Amino acid sequence: MRVIRLSGLHLTLDEQEECLMTKAAQVLGIPVDGIASLTIIKKALDARRNKPPHFVYAVKISLTDTGTLPEILPEGIQVLMFHDEPAVDPSSVGSSGVPRQGGVERPPVVVIGSGPAGLFAAYTLAIKGLSVLLLERGRPIEKRVKDVRTFWEKGVLDPRSNVLFGEGGAGTFSDGKLTSRSKNPYSLWVKKILVDMGAQESILADAKPHIGTDSLREVIIHLRGKLIELGCAIQFEARVTDFVIRQNEIAAVVVNDKQEIKADEVILAIGQSADDTYGKLDERGVKMEAKPFAMGLRVEHPQALINSIQYGRWSNHPHLPPAEYFVTATTGGLNRSVYTFCMCPGGQVIGCSALPGFVMTNGMSNSERSGEFANSAVVVNVRVEDFAAQGEPLSGLAFRSHWEREAFLAGGGNYCAPAERLSGFIEQKSSGVVGRTSFLPGVKAAFLADVLPEFVSDALRVGIKQFDKKMPGFISEEAHVIGVETRTSSPVRICRGVDGQSENVRGLYPCGEGAGYAGGIISSALDGIKAAQNVIAAIDGCQ
Repeated sequence: MRVIRLSGLHLTLDEQEECLMTKAAQVLGIPVDGIASLTIIKKALDARRNKPPHFVYAVKISLTDTGTLPEILPEGIQVLMFHDEPAVDPSSVGSSGVPRQGGVERPPVVVIGSGPAGLFAAYTLAIKGLSVLLLERGRPIEKRVKDVRTFWEKGVLDPRSNVLFGEGGAGTFSDGKLTSRSKNPYSLWVKKILVDMGAQESILADAKPHIGTDSLREVIIHLRGKLIELGCAIQFEARVTDFVIRQNEIAAVVVNDKQEIKADEVILAIGQSADDTYGKLDERGVKMEAKPFAMGLRVEHPQALINSIQYGRWSNHPHLPPAEYFVTATTGGLNRSVYTFCMCPGGQVIGCSALPGFVMTNGMSNSERSGEFANSAVVVNVRVEDFAAQGEPLSGLAFRSHWEREAFLAGGGNYCAPAERLSGFIEQKSSGVVGRTSFLPGVKAAFLADVLPEFVSDALRVGIKQFDKKMPGFISEEAHVIGVETRTSSPVRICRGVDGQSENVRGLYPCGEGAGYAGGIISSALDGIKAAQNVIAAIDGCQ
């Protein structure tokens, strides 16, 4: 039986996916019974303005003996011979079993942090049969969700358990986007693991897959259960407060200032908000460097307005998903780039403070993306020379913290965020009145130029005016900007060599967003897998 990949199949908004078999037979010029089976392998929405939106599919088709392909196919249709490539299992690297040295069992590999990088590093090691200890400074999902709800509803912050710290990392309270530019062969494996843990199967085929924060929480709970089943030990409320380094090698980590845990290999998946951990690493001489990042504001529109801008006269069609956008702009003489980041259709803007006296924003959506508002970060590139003196790797942390403190004060000192109408921010004529927003815990009218570096405010005004030309109506009286958006990526990189280890501390494996090598769920998970494989390779070399 021949198997082919057929790309370029179109369905209108009113056609069901059951029509794909007939459509495929028609474009191939074969009878329907010439197709034994059809599987969707990719689905995307083509919603270019002024043209009827439609869905575009790539499918895997198994042909029967009666399915003879014609020599000439319609324009836009592509047929390739299909070879099933199962998701590559990263645990196939290296030897198996629990390695020992001189007949003595090695201490567990310590993984610090339970975000995507830490979880998938631990999972890769555990399915390999290695002993793993996963340390998470925050609380498990069940407790963490209650703590976050208390913060949003009452403004009571728990520094131990919040949007940034706890099981699943910061991505737990997000849109759960799974897009990645990486062509890494393990990307499909990561998605399949997520499906096995309860994520919707559509993420395997969607061109822009997302899980949603509501579903992601359940996925992480199931993944925790699987890790425990595989023998991984997990400690919550276990903040790593020190690193014991002897002769340029990691020897142990200290938890909560009292428990010393022996470790020959430590995977450092701390996330980008663990400023105290960065400080301790710097104190212990671990090599780090400042890196560029981006900052700005979170913009929010009614979702119906974004639908109208993006879909035009088809915006009310019931089969269209909430519209998305990604917009970029250049600023001429200001020499800055402005772009949207982490757009959340049908979502809400959330406060994600982790320490007292700071305000920062993020976006979050549930799996159905059915909320009234659409939001996105709108950010400006920040160069190292904007904040760092030579040889000061942690100066970016202080830089962004300064503006987060300014936002806290401008919001009233109670974790409400400063906000203003987008039109007022652009025209620098704020009325002091804020309309309804989705932000939790709440907003207060303020001049947002006061909570941003001048070069960021200036670039945002220029860039957003360009956005309005590309998306007429983007600057609207219904739109608000909320500050500040500072956690787009880490301003610090923990330097590592080609073997994945710290450049000057053997046995320390920095990975993920906090190490400055990834951003987002998929790329962080992939970097965690890479760290685990590097650990396996190093252990194999000791046998």
